[in-house]
Amino acid sequence: MDDVRALSSNPSSHSSTLGAESASPTLQVIRRNGAVVAFHLDKISIAITKAFLAVEGNQSGASQRVRDQVAILSQLVNSALMRRLPAGGSIHIEDIQDQVELALMRNGNHDVARAYVLYREKRNAERAAQAEVNTAGAPQLNINMAGKRMPLDIYALNAMVNEACDGLGDAVSASLVVTQAVRDLYDGIPFNEVFKALILSARSLIETEPAYNQVTARLQLDLVRAEVLGGDAAERVSHAEMDVRYAEYFPRYIKMGIDAGLLDQRLAQFDLTKLAGAFDKSRDFQFGYLGIQTLYDRYFLHIDERRIELPQIFFMRVAMGLAINEIDRESRAIEFYHVLSSFDFMSSTPTLFNAGTLHSQLSSCYLTTVSDDLEGIYQGIKENALLQKFAGGLGNDWTPVRSLGARIKGTNGKSQGVIPFLKVVNDTAVAVNQGGKRKGAVCGYLETWHLDIEEFLDLRKNTGDDRRRTHDMNTAHWIPDLFMRRVTEAGEWT
Repeated sequence: MDDVRALSSNPSSHSSTLGAESASPTLQVIRRNGAVVAFHLDKISIAITKAFLAVEGNQSGASQRVRDQVAILSQLVNSALMRRLPAGGSIHIEDIQDQVELALMRNGNHDVARAYVLYREKRNAERAAQAEVNTAGAPQLNINMAGKRMPLDIYALNAMVNEACDGLGDAVSASLVVTQAVRDLYDGIPFNEVFKALILSARSLIETEPAYNQVTARLQLDLVRAEVLGGDAAERVSHAEMDVRYAEYFPRYIKMGIDAGLLDQRLAQFDLTKLAGAFDKSRDFQFGYLGIQTLYDRYFLHIDERRIELPQIFFMRVAMGLAINEIDRESRAIEFYHVLSSFDFMSSTPTLFNAGTLHSQLSSCYLTTVSDDLEGIYQGIKENALLQKFAGGLGNDWTPVRSLGARIKGTNGKSQGVIPFLKVVNDTAVAVNQGGKRKGAVCGYLETWHLDIEEFLDLRKNTGDDRRRTHDMNTAHWIPDLFMRRVTEAGEWT
């Protein structure tokens, strides 16, 4: 008996097409004798054929070349989908359409791919318009907000996304973002998950229209504001409210950070009212999605994984840390804030991490020379770890350390050379990964005359004895002019 695996929960989805002529969102497949065969391969072919006709005209439908191209592309798409579903599962029509676009691009049919993208966008807009018409008759979803169930307000979602689309022109569609997001919601969904669904919906559109990058960033800011100001994403705070909310929250943030042992107590001595008057909420909209997500993941201070900083407060905290020893510190802090928040200048990562905190280590790089004795070697490794704890890249000159086979006077033995110690440095960089905020960065330097130079050049290889390899640190070779003259002269190196 055939083992039928329906990838759609709706058995009547036989009418679905890649052009989304039907409302069915999934593809059905069937398994026969261990081989998975897609239903409606002809639907894929029809969609690709329509794209060719749109570019080359209706007469191309009779072309053997076009038919051959369509057959090849359809099979490529079908194979790609089946590789993703070797044992059954669910795949969305949008994913199928993505595979069609990818196959067209890889096959060099760029004009046809463009026509297909435009067709998709047209159909998405039509579905969005139809969804607005049918909203009144759609089943009502409930959301869970602060432990209470309440109806999902589609109009409020549209207002939120419309705010995110403000000023971006006709290139973006708020209704399209909402329609795609609502499709993935379920009854009783937590309110913060509704935020995330909107973000994912907008993010999926960035490939077709770059302006959705700004939309996604603004929706992500909505989520951050809800976490910081609303408490566990239970309350939405609009961008329009931020003039007032920034000023209200700022003194509370300073007190909260000091009480949690995160901020320098001297920050409370600033004229916080004067500083709060300098906030410019419009600069929140300068971020792209990756920028605001990176700030959230790595830079914003948090208490028990709940963020307590917003973009403008983050920049002001850094500015206050830089101005903390200035005579007119409020004026200087405001000056620094405007330079940072307008992106005219950006401090290095250690400064952004640590300014205004109890560990105000602001430098990015530390260069040291390691001495040729055991105490000096391990003192250098210790200093690496302590410096890396609060961020910063490290550069160690290992040239003074004796090479493999050199005599050790204290034990009358022979040295193992530089390489084993560099392995310890490598593993220290992995263990002390800049305070758990980002990967450690360390570089070992060696000059050309050192007898271990050939092994040093092999440190980053993926073959050989792994105990003599450093996969996580960088290596740098200092080459003097004398060496290059010897190379030019085909001479010997000493």
